[in-house]
Amino acid sequence: MDRALEFVGHHPFLFGILAVLAVMFFAIENKRSGKKISPNTLGMMVNSQNAQLIDIRAKKKFTTGYIQGSRNIPFTDLKDRLAEIRAIEAPVIIICDMGIQAGAAVQMIGKDNVYRLDGGIGGWQAGGMPLVGIKDVQAKNKGKAKPTLLK
Repeated sequence: MDRALEFVGHHPFLFGILAVLAVMFFAIENKRSGKKISPNTLGMMVNSQNAQLIDIRAKKKFTTGYIQGSRNIPFTDLKDRLAEIRAIEAPVIIICDMGIQAGAAVQMIGKDNVYRLDGGIGGWQAGGMPLVGIKDVQAKNKGKAKPTLLK
């Protein structure tokens, strides 16, 4: 540790350059991965600004559990639907498994009012927030009368 401090003391210019490069790296990386919002902020944006939720996970994962009000556009289909997403006037929040793939989607969409959910579905659940899924839909429909087929 003494040698490191001695090095910094003898080479302040090199240490300064290293510090500037580190700050630039993190600033560029943060901008590249898109603006993050917390799970609590997501709820406020949906309620106050009518934010649109787009879940970019695969359809199979989406049906096992998703945030209420979100629609599924798998990441593999995103390029074909960019014009549709860019046409949305309200803020758009992109959701994925852990928040990483959503950063790439935000960059691909390239609008100012597009955000990614920090931590993705995992962060949402870690915050104690609920998911809805196919089981919830089946439970709601369980009490309803089923249509009968005519012979």
